Amino acid sequence: MEMQFSKRLKMMHAICLAETSAEKPSTDLNQYDALAAAEFLSCYVTFKAIQAAERSPSAERTENFDMLSVYQTFALFAYAFFTTPLAADDIKPNFQTAQITIAKTLFAGLPDAELIEVISSGLQKFQLIAEAESEHWREFRENIDKLMVAFIVAGTDDESPHEKEELLPIFGQLLSQLCEAFENV
Repeated sequence: MEMQFSKRLKMMHAICLAETSAEKPSTDLNQYDALAAAEFLSCYVTFKAIQAAERSPSAERTENFDMLSVYQTFALFAYAFFTTPLAADDIKPNFQTAQITIAKTLFAGLPDAELIEVISSGLQKFQLIAEAESEHWREFRENIDKLMVAFIVAGTDDESPHEKEELLPIFGQLLSQLCEAFENV
């Protein structure tokens, strides 16, 4: 029997939480919320992408502040593609709340004024790319969508052809593409 995507998402949340937390998370998937899992995983893959791309958000905060909004954009795409399959389970994402939660997680410690700027600019970039019809952005959206699904499957299916750790450098490559697109704007 095929596992529902929402259960896979919750399972992946528990797995990644176990990797990042000193406390042992619950193994009862009913204690996890699919949308909260999508928010957590969006931040998780964005942090991993930043590491894989060898970027430094703390340095960029002073040298190229707009790059923080690019990270926010990347996380918003992750969230969008993590939550799209949830429609089959009649779960509707709350994008407004999620973008704030994601920004507060990614950029903990930023003053509210800077957070608001990151959220606003990140959403503008997200909308620009989501609506773009050029081949480059269509391909980017398809690649990030496939990567998010592959990541969930790799972490929750013993028969997956990949391990989730194998996919982390690809997150870094996609983030680097996104950063390059906005470095000279």
